[in-house]
Amino acid sequence: MPVAYRKFLYLDSMAFDSKKFLIRTGSAAVFVVVLLGCILWNYYSFSALFFIVSLWGLQEFYKLMSITGAKPNKFFGYSIAVLLYMHASLGNMFLDIFAENIFGMIWLLKFKDLGFFLALALLFITFIAELFRNQPNPFQNISVTIAGILYTSLPFYFLNKITLFPFHSFGGYDAGADSYNYAIILGMLLLIWSNDTFAYLVGSFIGKNKMFERISPGKTWEGTIGGGILTIAASFLIYKFLGKLDLMDWIIVSVIVVIFGTLGDLVESMLKRSVGVKDSGKIMPGHGGILDRFDSLIMVAPFVFLYLILK
Repeated sequence: MPVAYRKFLYLDSMAFDSKKFLIRTGSAAVFVVVLLGCILWNYYSFSALFFIVSLWGLQEFYKLMSITGAKPNKFFGYSIAVLLYMHASLGNMFLDIFAENIFGMIWLLKFKDLGFFLALALLFITFIAELFRNQPNPFQNISVTIAGILYTSLPFYFLNKITLFPFHSFGGYDAGADSYNYAIILGMLLLIWSNDTFAYLVGSFIGKNKMFERISPGKTWEGTIGGGILTIAASFLIYKFLGKLDLMDWIIVSVIVVIFGTLGDLVESMLKRSVGVKDSGKIMPGHGGILDRFDSLIMVAPFVFLYLILK
């Protein structure tokens, strides 16, 4: 579910369990340190972290869908995911090395673009490959294979692109690792955590009207609206301390976070309910899987990128 304290420190209605609380708190602290450390260190650590996250999330998605009887073509799914992420990050990682060599730079960008078009080709070959797999429900298998890429790979592709804003350098969006800017990613995460936390707190105190009871029984309209208002207010602090974007841009990003972060939470809940599981996986004690941790970011990243590229 959400990435924030609501999921990190949430205790259900059962009696307080101090041991479980300490385990949750400790593992949450490790998660936050690793996440923020990789984002703040440099582009290479950021890119490596979310490359792992995207593939791990895809693995969780395919595992969940296998419960329904679907048999996704994992070879094509993982191959397309890797090629897409290479297209997002490869040029940025090595562009600085070839900065003084125009021929090397052109070769690098062409090689990167070749990977992108190969990913598109594999997307269509996935349909053909199903002819030879001799598996039941072939179009269900194709749909799940492609849905996994759309849900778990493309969002982190866009997240990678956001780090190089403004997009105005050689090669389209490529600016080299030295142009890496963590401020927007960090601001997005802080706004997502704020939205989750404030929505939970407001909903706990005054929440009465269920928002989507069949999907997420604990989510209320009061909590969602109250959390959204406070998150938009938090964007003023994000602007003050992180800058990079104008105040109006941060306000718009916060609105995107409130809307699509909440919807991302609900979509992931719908996914888990459809297959009858509580968590998407297990990455650390008491905190579910990768999809549980990044459900809001998965939906927020593409729309923040879309706003930034159109502004």
